[in-house]
Amino acid sequence: MVTRDILDGYLGESISEICPNGYTQASDNHCAHFVSHALRFRFGVTCRDMKKGAGFAACIRVQDVFHSCPAVGTWASKPASVDICLVFITHAANVDVSTRTMQNVPRKHVGIFFDGLVWHYSNSRSKVVNQTPTEFSGHYPAPSNSMFYGHIPWVGDFPTEVQTSMLA
Repeated sequence: MVTRDILDGYLGESISEICPNGYTQASDNHCAHFVSHALRFRFGVTCRDMKKGAGFAACIRVQDVFHSCPAVGTWASKPASVDICLVFITHAANVDVSTRTMQNVPRKHVGIFFDGLVWHYSNSRSKVVNQTPTEFSGHYPAPSNSMFYGHIPWVGDFPTEVQTSMLA
């Protein structure tokens, strides 16, 4: 289950403290990598594909995470009842909500929205941080700062009743 305590436990951690497979190059973007370790996403290209480690194989690509969401939309259209989801930021032209696709461009980022905050991996600070959605919206300058939400693709090690209650 995702809780504030679990997410807070990642605050300040570098990707080398999170990934047991050693996929930790500072020059790589680790936002999807962090989200995938935290939420146990093992689809798409994984850190274990890159380093052949023996640990959990977490997805490393933002566009793979976006496409795996069962439903996506603009942040402005996110229902108020959705209090846990993924939040993405990129240029609006990079996203097709109807097909749940995001182009593979350098300026794309993802975090976990929970309890009114966004937990994400800050590549510039090399650690997990949390921010308000308003602060997160400044991750990239306009016009690359359009925000989108995605229902969490619960494919990890979470019981069905937890998945259902968190998506309700």
